[in-house]
Order: sequence, then C-alpha cells, then structure tokens
Amino acid sequence: MTTPVTSGPFVSAVIPTHKRSDTLPRAVQSALSQTYREIEVVVVIDGPDAETTQVLGQINDPRMRIVQLDSNLGAGGARNAGVSATRGEWIAFLDDDDEWLPDKIERQVTMLTSVSCADPIVSCRFIARTRSGEYIWPSRFPRPSEPISEYLLVRDGLSYGLNKGDGFIATPTILTRRSLLQRIPFQSGLKKHEDWDWLLRATSQPDVGVFFCPEVLAICHMEASNSASRQADWEFSLEWIRANRGRVTARAYSSFIATHVGWQAAAQRSWRVFGPLLWDAFHNGSLRPIDLARYCGFWFVPSDYRDEIKRRYEYGPLHTLGTGQR
Repeated sequence: MTTPVTSGPFVSAVIPTHKRSDTLPRAVQSALSQTYREIEVVVVIDGPDAETTQVLGQINDPRMRIVQLDSNLGAGGARNAGVSATRGEWIAFLDDDDEWLPDKIERQVTMLTSVSCADPIVSCRFIARTRSGEYIWPSRFPRPSEPISEYLLVRDGLSYGLNKGDGFIATPTILTRRSLLQRIPFQSGLKKHEDWDWLLRATSQPDVGVFFCPEVLAICHMEASNSASRQADWEFSLEWIRANRGRVTARAYSSFIATHVGWQAAAQRSWRVFGPLLWDAFHNGSLRPIDLARYCGFWFVPSDYRDEIKRRYEYGPLHTLGTGQR
C-alpha cells in the first residue's frame, strides 16, 4: 500500500467542466485519490448546469471546491477562472473526461526539486485511449536544442494524428506555478489549439522551461469524436498559426499548415485553397517532402486507406516505457 505524502508545496487541481456529468466524477476522484495529500480540487462549472451541480453534490470531500460561472467561457476562460480561485502555489490541470494515476502529483512535485529554472512546466507521459486502441504518448521528449514549436507542431508521419516519433504535451499532464499562469493566462475564446497557444506564449518568457517525468501518470480518453479540436475549421486554424508565426519556426509553420490546416480544408472540400495553402507553407515556412506528401494525401487518398496506414505503420501498441510505467 502506498503511503500518502503529507508534506511539500500546496497543489491546486483545476478541472473545468461543461455538460459532462457522466465522466466528471471519475476525473474528480482521480485527483482526490492522489498519494500526494497537500492538494485541493477546484471544479469550474462552465455555465449553468444543474445536472453537474447535482453530481458534484454527491462527492463529500472538503478538499473539493466548486466555482460556478454564470455563462460559458470555454476551456481557456474556465481554466483562468479556476486559477483565480485556487490557493496553491502550484497548479495542475485535469480535463473532465480524463484521469490521473494515483502518484501523478507526487512524481511531479518530486521532480521540482531537481529543476533549476524559476518557472518550470512539468509534464509526463500518458495513456491515450482512442477508437483504434491504447497508446503511450509522447514516445519521445524534446531533443537537445529542439524548439518547443517544432516538438509540438511538426509531424513526421503521413496522417494528422500522432505517430511513434512525434512529441506531445497534453494539458492534463501539466503542473506549473500559479504565478506563471497569472502572468500568462490561457487565451479565452479559442475554440481549439488553446493548449499549444498557452505553451508557445509561456515558453517565450524568460526562465521558463519544460520538463518531463518519464513515467506514465495520466489517462486521456480520446475515444469521442465530438470534441472541438476534432471539428474541421481550417480558417480558424490558419488564422491561429498566422497570429503565432513569430513564436514558431519556419519548419513548424509549414508542418502545421500541411497537417492541421490541410486535413481540415480537405475534409471540408475547400478546393479553392489547395494551392494557396501550399504556397503559404512554402513561401512563409520550410516545407519538407513529407509535409507535401501528407498534404496531398489528405486531398487525394481516401480516408479509410489513410486510417489503415495510420493503424499499421504510425501508431505503436500500448507498451511499457521505463521504470514505474503502466
């Protein structure tokens, strides 16, 4: 039996929620069941939601507090509201349909003792549960001197999803200082890319570094297909990457257009932008052959065939990576 850790900095878990009363209790209980006991759980109900309020009323734990918002602000605004209501020096985020493994916070707090920068962002590996199976992501951490924009945005496979060589930082894996989140809040109103947006802005600040616990410490449920990040809206994604062009490398800019903008434009059959998007990626970025192949694949290769390629060659099976991983 694991001995609860009862000393160390106070940590606040922030869980924004909107109309997910079925999965929310699992997320809340995973935060309350941490081996690290110096913790509070702040649940932000993002707009009127009587059913969620009722479900939370059945959880009897003084460490949980509820913040009720009068209107729906979206994930970014709800996270900011949660941060404002917290008491901890350190903030950890959890989505309402995901969960932490019991020693997630303990492992990350332990890592804080070995980092040297003033404002660390600590992440970890996680189990991704998708419709095609379970995978451990990320399979790698940033290479020495690799820009964070390339780690987050560059894709080396033929699909828009992650493959075995890509990097990833999921919001439910993040632990960072409250003061950093107050100085660099999430951008309210973004319908997608809010995690990348915050990471790019935060890591552009002096003395901010990203660190990874090697263990698998969370489970992200990606089985659903109705999340905002998976809804095709190429115009929004293009506007977002252009607004952040000064924060990303030329390689990251091209890969994002070829991948994230490209699949959405192809899904929406917006043939009028096939050429202009390629020109933008080539003229304003650093377009690689793999980017061009992926981009053309979105337009000319049937989605069923692309899914089969992804299953066979790009995703790795659920496997154990290092000591302490599940």
